[in-house]
Amino acid sequence: MTERENLLHLLRKEGYEKIPVEFSLCPSLVERFRKETGNPDGDYMEYFGMPWRHVGGLIPEDEEISRFLPYHGEINDHTTIDEWGVGHESTPTSMHMTKMHHPLENAESVEEIQAYPIPIYKEKKNGWVKEKVTKLQKRGLAAVGNMQCTIWETSWYIRGMENLMMDMLCEEEMANAVFDMVEKMSTDRAMIYANAGVDILFLGDDIGMQHSIMMSEELYKKWIYPRLKRLICKVKEVRPDLLVFYHSCGYVEPFIPYLIDAGIDVLNPIQAECMKFEEIYKKYGDKISFHGTIGTQTVMPFGTPQEVKENVKGNLDIVGSKGGLFVAPTHLLEPEVPWENILAYVEACREYKNG
Repeated sequence: MTERENLLHLLRKEGYEKIPVEFSLCPSLVERFRKETGNPDGDYMEYFGMPWRHVGGLIPEDEEISRFLPYHGEINDHTTIDEWGVGHESTPTSMHMTKMHHPLENAESVEEIQAYPIPIYKEKKNGWVKEKVTKLQKRGLAAVGNMQCTIWETSWYIRGMENLMMDMLCEEEMANAVFDMVEKMSTDRAMIYANAGVDILFLGDDIGMQHSIMMSEELYKKWIYPRLKRLICKVKEVRPDLLVFYHSCGYVEPFIPYLIDAGIDVLNPIQAECMKFEEIYKKYGDKISFHGTIGTQTVMPFGTPQEVKENVKGNLDIVGSKGGLFVAPTHLLEPEVPWENILAYVEACREYKNG
């Protein structure tokens, strides 16, 4: 099997030849990788033989960011505006986290929201995606369309979390205007990826916290779930074979039945500090597959290499020989993760004996 075929078989619980390796490194660990391997320009995904690649972000019809400036006050030199119009203010110690500036945080009417210049995505301008997908698949790699901010996160990035939650409770027309706008944009993006032939569509919204869900089931069922389900249904009408990943950090168990009904195939990351994988697998392992499960708040930064190996083996033993777990660290590996623990994860995957 190619790396792509092996991964897809594993995710579909059709058996596999080997356990694939996957993780993401922060900039300081990229430098550590290059120092350890003696290659100043090395690509760790290539070096460790990772089975997939993201095809890249889509290009909106209007790439001019200046149209969002009226929605922001004075912008300092440390702030950038993304393609959705959201401001991101960084500091020397902020790493990949930024202070957000929400362009519609002061909107007071549905009309203001509907007038917002949300990006428009069309297939014609993104014809390059299909070419990229074909090249990756010819190399034996799975092609991933990444849009991990799908409905909830994109909406609150634009409106502001507190404002949007208040809208959901008290100003339903305002909430509908924001969510409808974002659902349309996200569906257009998803369809471009699907029609381009990606193997995996990676959706997601952080809807969990460390020990609880971010909103009530009632609110989730009313506002987020139906929009996600509509998006996935439209995608699978044209690509029934497409594997849909869904990402949410934190504790999300109460939402898992809704995610399954919405049509997801793989849940990421099953954050080890928030949920016990064995319990989640017993309840839902016959319906979906999983990606992640190796804690980035605990065992990866603070465990021993042997503990990392035991964690990997233990989780793989839970799912058995047909697969259903793409075992990996649950999030970006931060500077405090020892290089030895990264190697231990890789070795555990490569040493694992199927069956």
